[in-house]
Amino acid sequence: MGKSVTMKDVAMQLGVSTVTVSKALTDREGVSDSVRETIKQKAEEMGYRYNFIGKSMKEGMNYNIGILVAEQFMHDSAFYSKMYQTVVKDLLDYDYFGILEVVPDEAEKECRLPHVIQNNKVDGIIILGQMSRAYIEKIASSNIPFIFLDFNDDHFEVDTIVSDSFYGAYELTNYLFSIGHKDIGFVGNRNATTSIMDRYIGYYKSLLYNKLQLNEEWIINDRDEKGKFCELQLPIHMPTAFVCNCDEVAYSLILQLKKSGFRVPEDVSVVGYDNYIYATVSNPAITTVEVNVEAMSESAVNSILKRVRIPSGECSRKVISGRIIFRDSVAAPK
Repeated sequence: MGKSVTMKDVAMQLGVSTVTVSKALTDREGVSDSVRETIKQKAEEMGYRYNFIGKSMKEGMNYNIGILVAEQFMHDSAFYSKMYQTVVKDLLDYDYFGILEVVPDEAEKECRLPHVIQNNKVDGIIILGQMSRAYIEKIASSNIPFIFLDFNDDHFEVDTIVSDSFYGAYELTNYLFSIGHKDIGFVGNRNATTSIMDRYIGYYKSLLYNKLQLNEEWIINDRDEKGKFCELQLPIHMPTAFVCNCDEVAYSLILQLKKSGFRVPEDVSVVGYDNYIYATVSNPAITTVEVNVEAMSESAVNSILKRVRIPSGECSRKVISGRIIFRDSVAAPK
């Protein structure tokens, strides 16, 4: 098989994960000595080249991809942790390593280049989650290929992979209407990220389509401009349902509603977005849109590796559809 052999090929031959093969071939912790030796022997038999230092020097490549995430998204974001882990796993299938760098708020504000770029450690960058335009321009000035994952900014000609936030929120709101809800609110700072804005627009389109009135009193802010969550302020006159921009916010809203004497879903229905941990630990469990993390990650890895090979060329915007997961946080209004 020669040079075409990858870690994934070795992993499939032995019935182990690509991560296990990676750890064994690079002498990292996490595998036993016997397993390490078995993997190395199999790799040698198959003709796999795992001397990355020699390979990098010969080909002028690092075989590393930087994954940048703003600090505001990594405080409690299980969703972004899941996305990062999936991207790293998918990169290993192509014998690339993913290097996570959490960008502090101060570094983003001052437009300081990430360490992975300063130290020339990566061949490309995946920007995971919204960042300021000025900071992205600083990254662009380094001439390192980069793509956007889970947000978009039309100011840049760059490959973009996003979930279908607009249509997902549109379908969620339509579902609430279909079971009788006509007073429907939205929870989220509409200007915080492009994803939240898209979800709000999807919610608003459903109101227009179903000839429902938008009540600004029912639009609840959930965070400040820096992404820091704030206490939810319930309106005086309550709607019968809320569309929340993410499951974490939906979880917080349910706690706030219960604290204020409302029953969920008997008095107020609540839906979220993402289908991650908050949706299942909540009582009741939250009806939500499941984001196809695996498909988004696969598209992101294919896009950035293509950009590493061919930096120029027409850019694409891929929208990955999700699906509604029906749980117990919704009931027909009384």
